[in-house]
Amino acid sequence: MKDYKFAIILGVVVIVLILVAVGIEWSKSGSSKKSSAPYDLVTTFKGDAGTSRAFTWYTSDSNAVGVLELVKGQVTSFANSDVIRVNAYSSSIKTDYGSRGVHKAEAAGLEPGTLYSYRVGSDVEGEWSTVVEFTTEVEGLDNVTFINVTDSQGETTNDFKLWGKALSKAFQTFPEAEFIVHNGDLTENPEDSAGWDQFFGNVQDLISGMPLMPVTGNHDEVDNDAADFTSHFNLPDNGAKGSIAGTSYSFDYGPVHVSVLNTESNLKKQAEWLKQDLKSTDKEWKIVAMHRPAYGGNSYKKVEDWTDIFDAYKVDLVLQGHNHEYSRSYPLRAGKIVPEGENPVGAKKGTVYVVTNASGGKFNEKKEDQFYHAVHFQNYKQMFAGINVTKDSLTYQAYDVDGKMLDEFVLTH
Repeated sequence: MKDYKFAIILGVVVIVLILVAVGIEWSKSGSSKKSSAPYDLVTTFKGDAGTSRAFTWYTSDSNAVGVLELVKGQVTSFANSDVIRVNAYSSSIKTDYGSRGVHKAEAAGLEPGTLYSYRVGSDVEGEWSTVVEFTTEVEGLDNVTFINVTDSQGETTNDFKLWGKALSKAFQTFPEAEFIVHNGDLTENPEDSAGWDQFFGNVQDLISGMPLMPVTGNHDEVDNDAADFTSHFNLPDNGAKGSIAGTSYSFDYGPVHVSVLNTESNLKKQAEWLKQDLKSTDKEWKIVAMHRPAYGGNSYKKVEDWTDIFDAYKVDLVLQGHNHEYSRSYPLRAGKIVPEGENPVGAKKGTVYVVTNASGGKFNEKKEDQFYHAVHFQNYKQMFAGINVTKDSLTYQAYDVDGKMLDEFVLTH
């Protein structure tokens, strides 16, 4: 009899444990509360910055449809006939939270230098985003400021709060900024949905109106898989053949051409693409953004072919990440420092390479100084940079999260 009772009790315990496990997975997958409400909303450039704007958002309901609504000017109502409606391309992605909806939309045919108000959702009342404003690029713009950050790379809630504080301080310091370049390693683990939600959540009010242009880092693409990373952004599709879409691309803004490279895969084909990309631009200033540095606290030897291309096409500035310390090179050409006064007036004076420390909570010990270092330090504080570019000059200023400027240089043409 005792054995019989024990078997019954054991059976009940097993059933309860199974039900608890199923309940956890059910809750984790969001099956208990699917919603079309948007989250992880971000805006990017995809086409011409003066006449278009792109958007991406997630929903917990993987079957939800997505709609973008825009109105010229500063508005709160979308009930009038002037509303521009764009149906999003909606798909689903499997995550550690279960299937989620991914929605990407692009508004084209916009007017340059014009303020727009927008919202995203699925036409379900109460499940729209808040109303956000953005302004398209002014036609013929010859002066632009943008923000550079790297390696937010959070794991914990506090990590992402630090990232949020750093980007907020960047906006306070450079309120005129037109976009952000993030040099990769946005989160620690690309398969951790909570990390993505906190990455976006801590800066949602900033990046829903200000384009965030991301670089692919080694924590964004792992074993040739960048699906979680690319699902979160609607990016130009003008990159290298053979690259994962959204991991190499280029865009223009004002007098600047930005080429974004992926140090994690397809390096040789990117080199061929980069030659053509730099050759075909008519912009006065050429900037490259990539993750692993060619010249940082240490160097990534696999990108040496790229530096030859930077030299050949007179790239002015290379923005880098990965090393979690601050590093700025002298102007370099062919792997050597360009001596002061060597170049005739008007000639390009070499390429400067920078790593703007990190914008999250992870820092590395300062590596050994190298011959190319003009500035090299570790202050164990989140950092960011503001870059102002005119027709004739580029001014770079690096700050810590407390608002103290720690480095500044000016390049001229």
